[in-house]
Amino acid sequence: MFKGKRNAVHDRGVCSHARYFFEKRKDMKKSLVQKLGLLGVVSFLSYAAAVAFAPLAYPGYDWMAQAVSDLSAANAPSLALWNQLSALYNVCEVVCVTVVCIGIQGRKTKLLRSGIYLFAVMEWISAAGYRMFPLSDSGYAGAFQDVMHMAVTALVVLLSIVSLVIIIVAGAKSKSCRSYGVCAAVALAMMLVGAMGMKIVPAAYFGVVERFSVFAATGFNAALGIHLFCMKSEI
Repeated sequence: MFKGKRNAVHDRGVCSHARYFFEKRKDMKKSLVQKLGLLGVVSFLSYAAAVAFAPLAYPGYDWMAQAVSDLSAANAPSLALWNQLSALYNVCEVVCVTVVCIGIQGRKTKLLRSGIYLFAVMEWISAAGYRMFPLSDSGYAGAFQDVMHMAVTALVVLLSIVSLVIIIVAGAKSKSCRSYGVCAAVALAMMLVGAMGMKIVPAAYFGVVERFSVFAATGFNAALGIHLFCMKSEI
């Protein structure tokens, strides 16, 4: 009798451990959408490589004083190297933020999703706009494409700030969104440091503070992709 009870308890224990094992395995399995989220990290690394190494093909380029966009200007000597190093930047960035929009559907809060969707719109505009309207000359030559480049920049900055503020508020309101809010707060702080710094610091340090802004969005995009990858697999 006691032996039968011990066997029953043992069997229940084995079943419990088996269920736990299979549930853990299910959580560890990642969907294709989640795996594609890691393209945000690839995008960030591609962009960072272009920013770091494209100046090698631009004689006299001063990264502390000059803008990153000077490296990809239509007549920049570094354009070819920039295009090679940043080849994965735009496509991976757009794919990442798109799959994040897919993966976040029905999850977290409506406010968080709204902020992420708006951030995605910004990324799509950025990818298309800067490709269509690169600076015509290093700096600003006043040509039509330069004006459009600045218009794209203004729209990108506006959408970035609004979307990040929404995500920060969502993080403050819901514990489940807290990590998104923290990442958004860091990105927004970097943008503000860049925006205010460019007006405050001497021209010789323009490039330093500008890099805070340019890395904020692509860094946050990578953070969204990592969040998607780390979600429990229900996608």
